[in-house]
Amino acid sequence: MTNDHSSDPRSDLSSDRDGQRARDITRDELAQLIDHTLLKPESTAADVAALAAEAGELGTYSICVSPSQLPVEVPGGLHVATVVGFPSGALKPEIKAAEAARAVADGAGEVDMVINIALAKEGRFDELTSEIAAVRAAVPAPGVLKVIIESAALTDEEIVAACKASEEAGADFVKTSTGFHPAGGASVRAVSLMNETVGGRLGIKASGGIRSLAAAQEMIAAGATRLGLSSSAAILAELEAEAGE
Repeated sequence: MTNDHSSDPRSDLSSDRDGQRARDITRDELAQLIDHTLLKPESTAADVAALAAEAGELGTYSICVSPSQLPVEVPGGLHVATVVGFPSGALKPEIKAAEAARAVADGAGEVDMVINIALAKEGRFDELTSEIAAVRAAVPAPGVLKVIIESAALTDEEIVAACKASEEAGADFVKTSTGFHPAGGASVRAVSLMNETVGGRLGIKASGGIRSLAAAQEMIAAGATRLGLSSSAAILAELEAEAGE
């Protein structure tokens, strides 16, 4: 499906604002949009400790690590995020809810859950809403729930419906990708579509394959309000160099 939003002036104004924000963003502002991420299955406790220390030095918003690595010590002011049903999403809702509850008990303030992609592909969006709601119940406020829809594996219609299901279930964010799916990671088109669907009500997290400042700025211009990055240091250094800091 191709959506034509050229007749909607609100879309143009929103795009203009996000584009200007991306161009004008400072190094510290960009850092505060970043979930500094390490989700490789072979990552050790020492790797996670190094990630947390680096995140503190960089001033990122959070770290995102595997639930098996929780609890983790972090510098003051740094948030802790983790993943649930990762990376396939092919688990029963009650298993995801239990995993989320344990993650919260272990100190995660933010949980990024992977949807059952088959439910979206089969059009079973009532069941998808129920699945997300089950995890939402395990992550009570002020905990933050992000819903990974694996956008590269979905059609435009499925992206829109998955975003609507996430909103109906009470999620705080929708997120593009795990970064592990063979279909690919974040795209400007997917972020734009997600933003058009739930932007202003839910946060939009772009993650998967964002390895340069230009790519990060493109995602922000498309409407991303959070970025999942493993290349945080390089991207922030690129912005510093560009700004002459």
